[in-house]
Amino acid sequence: MDGWIKNGKVRARITEDGALEVRCFGLTTQAKYYKPLLKEFFRKDFTPLRPGYGDYAVHIVMEYTGDPPWMDLDNLAKALLDSVTGNAFADDHQVARLLVERRVGDREGIYMRVEAMD
Repeated sequence: MDGWIKNGKVRARITEDGALEVRCFGLTTQAKYYKPLLKEFFRKDFTPLRPGYGDYAVHIVMEYTGDPPWMDLDNLAKALLDSVTGNAFADDHQVARLLVERRVGDREGIYMRVEAMD
């Protein structure tokens, strides 16, 4: 995992094409758990970000093992968008494309990719 900045369950990086990728390992059914966790990570550990302007595309994936957890994906998306507001973009109204999905994976976690749109 070259280029990842890590702290506990959270890791993030800026890809070669300028997108922000965030991974948070482990799942909880409380979507509100992710907002303070990621906000703190961006405040303390991942400081090279400056909020951008213009439109953004965001892709969020919740991967689980076993039975799917009882979590509303819209609440998860809101918590994650709030956590990168002021970091990846200035305000979440800049999100012009949002894809949120739940799927079976090898390891439980939340994955998010934020990229500026042309």
